[in-house]
Amino acid sequence: MNAVRVAAIVGPTASGKTALSLEVAEALGAEIVSLDSMQIYRGMDIGTAKASSVEREQVRHHLIDIKEPSQDVTVAEFQALARSAIDDIAGRGRLPLLVGGSGLYFRAVVDDVTFPPRAPAVRAALEEEAERAGPEALHTRLTDLDPAAASKMEPGNTRRIVRALEVIEVTGRPFSDNVTWDDYESIFDLAVVGLAVDRAELYTRIERRVRSMIEEGLVDEVRRVAEGGMSHTARQALGYRQVLEAPDDGLDELAGAIERATKRFARRQESWFRADPRVGWIDASAPDLPGHAVNVLGEPAGTQPVPSAGSV
Repeated sequence: MNAVRVAAIVGPTASGKTALSLEVAEALGAEIVSLDSMQIYRGMDIGTAKASSVEREQVRHHLIDIKEPSQDVTVAEFQALARSAIDDIAGRGRLPLLVGGSGLYFRAVVDDVTFPPRAPAVRAALEEEAERAGPEALHTRLTDLDPAAASKMEPGNTRRIVRALEVIEVTGRPFSDNVTWDDYESIFDLAVVGLAVDRAELYTRIERRVRSMIEEGLVDEVRRVAEGGMSHTARQALGYRQVLEAPDDGLDELAGAIERATKRFARRQESWFRADPRVGWIDASAPDLPGHAVNVLGEPAGTQPVPSAGSV
């Protein structure tokens, strides 16, 4: 285990991670490392619920606005960037506070995970096939070749399906054999808080957030970003993908599509983090939520109290 102390706040989208992280960071002398793979892109602000400029002045943030949307960013590259930020923060005597809702990116950063090699030509052929036949056809193929990997991927998630098939073709082995997620031993001295939100309340928050994003100008933001070019990775972002795929839909239809996709994503987020025994769950509506989180994250790993989880 690395001696570097790392804290994390995780949970589904719209659970209140950003607001909580600001208070916790100030209380613990921390700097925030975003684990959102889309907040890394400049100009993708509304749809990613990116921390405002005022909030970023309040607490220093890392891995926000450091790439152009036209650039693809792999999980392996994100892993290296996040670990570099952690080393920088810890080297200055501050606490790295990871904040995000992607179980994949969280595990990639904090655990001893390595990623198989890439093959651009193979990937390009698979992406072209996905465009022609649809991602569901590739997901069916992945189910035949590697059912364990396919079961963890939504049939419409082109990026992850293509990556899994790429690895299978390059290595001759199932994707699930190359990346093992069963070991929850972190390379850091890690403490994690998870925000638990009642499912009905979470859905209400998601609907409210989506409607607010559309009112704030999400459609115009997507069009503006798309004019400058968007990588395959950036085009998969929630909200952006729905606008790009149905630019002529009315706002009500668009909002409904984004809400449905976001709720599916939230359920997958919960599944990822519920399986992680290191997460200490706190009800997001609990009184003095920041105080509870500080109590957990401010203690040495292995000694922090684990609050009971709220219903999900």
